[in-house]
Amino acid sequence: MDQIEKFVALSDPGEVNRKAHNKGDRIVVQISNVFAWLFPILMIAIVSQVIIRQLGHNQAWLDDLQWWLYGSAVMVGIAYAVTTDSHVRVDIFYDGFSEEKKAKISIFGLTWLFLPFIIMCWDLTFHYAVASVEAGEGSSSPNGLHGLYLLKIFMNLTFILIAFAAWSAYRRELAKLTEPKLWKTLLIAFPSTMFIVNLVVFYVIFWAIRLTAGSETTNRDIMRMDIFDTVEFLAYEIKFTILITLVVTFALLLITRLLDRGASSTGER
Repeated sequence: MDQIEKFVALSDPGEVNRKAHNKGDRIVVQISNVFAWLFPILMIAIVSQVIIRQLGHNQAWLDDLQWWLYGSAVMVGIAYAVTTDSHVRVDIFYDGFSEEKKAKISIFGLTWLFLPFIIMCWDLTFHYAVASVEAGEGSSSPNGLHGLYLLKIFMNLTFILIAFAAWSAYRRELAKLTEPKLWKTLLIAFPSTMFIVNLVVFYVIFWAIRLTAGSETTNRDIMRMDIFDTVEFLAYEIKFTILITLVVTFALLLITRLLDRGASSTGER
């Protein structure tokens, strides 16, 4: 039986502990299974390019296609690895821990370390993709694959998929320790919650100014406004938007706590 489980874990990690998966986990696995077919297509592209080069020809679009296929499959593969816990683990003590301790470590790693990093990557690559679209970025080779901005847009979208996979895995691990009510889920994942709230606060303020300001106002002018400046708070200088984020985050936690309590009271009746 152990040999069968090991074989399944190697051949199809998405089927390991399937009963414990939530809907989010299954969505990630299904999407990943579709994108897994990019790898045999990638192999065909590589072999074709080698043969064509040996015949004295070179197709730059095939070189570009290989990067497109490989990059797309790997980015989706990150989400798959998070969901199936098939990524490389360097913690040599982890396997000997109790299930409860494993869950706590996974929760900390997912919501205090990994997910904030992914949210930051999404924000950075969003501007990266927008700049590429505005420039109409294409291949450096005349006969390469033009429309490189499509790949960069896709890369940005995959960070959303990875974040979704991390959040689903987090809720699955949290369910092992306690009932994953909304307020509790947001509180335990406080850094991730605050990162998301900060993005929302920033973009709401930015676009509110952008849409109401005159056409002569540039993005640089907006970023120099007082709302995006730093203020002194408890002997420290801190961004004003961060202060707003803290207030909104705690308000969100309070509201969800009251809503969950109200839902519990209704259920008891």
